[in-house]
Amino acid sequence: MQIIECKVNKIEVLTDNVKRVLLMPSSPLSFKAGQYLQVIMGAKDKRPFSIANAPRKDGSIELHIGAEPGNEYAGQVLQQMQTKGVINVEGGIGQAYLEHKANHPIILIAGGTGFSYTWSILQQLMSRPLDAPIYLFWGTRSLDDMYAYDELMALAATHAHFTFVPVIEYPDPNWPGKTGWVHQVVLTEFANLAPYNVYVAGRFEMAKVIRDDFTSRGLPLENLYGDAYAFI
Repeated sequence: MQIIECKVNKIEVLTDNVKRVLLMPSSPLSFKAGQYLQVIMGAKDKRPFSIANAPRKDGSIELHIGAEPGNEYAGQVLQQMQTKGVINVEGGIGQAYLEHKANHPIILIAGGTGFSYTWSILQQLMSRPLDAPIYLFWGTRSLDDMYAYDELMALAATHAHFTFVPVIEYPDPNWPGKTGWVHQVVLTEFANLAPYNVYVAGRFEMAKVIRDDFTSRGLPLENLYGDAYAFI
């Protein structure tokens, strides 16, 4: 796979532990919404990150990198981006990209920074008129961690076919929305998952539970997408 040098155009703070990185490849990086790239840190050191945008005309690439204190895996990548201003990547990688099936409703499920995967797919879906309902369930520990909350609420208010369901694991006392684990909230909302395509990004443990519980609710296994399923 071709290795492409990218200029680091911008690094922005999204939360205390999440940064938005904007890259400009020196040559076009071909990918589909929902695929990921690998940052090349060494000959045998390649670190995967979901691409947080659908393909753009200008070719730019957006990443949402979570790097809480002690997370050297992501922290070293950010440090290299900041100090050198360039990074080598390869992509697009992964088989869990958007498969458009006309008139099929879609459920997007994200835990934490897994949102970047679902955000890429959602942007691609909204690049044309929606022909079926789309639901995005995003789970975070706190509302402060849900860095795109306002933008998603605005999208839901202006698109009749799009529903955003934020799920907070440890809510403030005044939080009026859904709480707990994001996949369990989905199960409370849908008694039968047979008609849906489901796209999942989050911890492997969550992905495994979703596979077990959602197929028992009628979801065909071929309609379940997530990079985790290549490994579990």
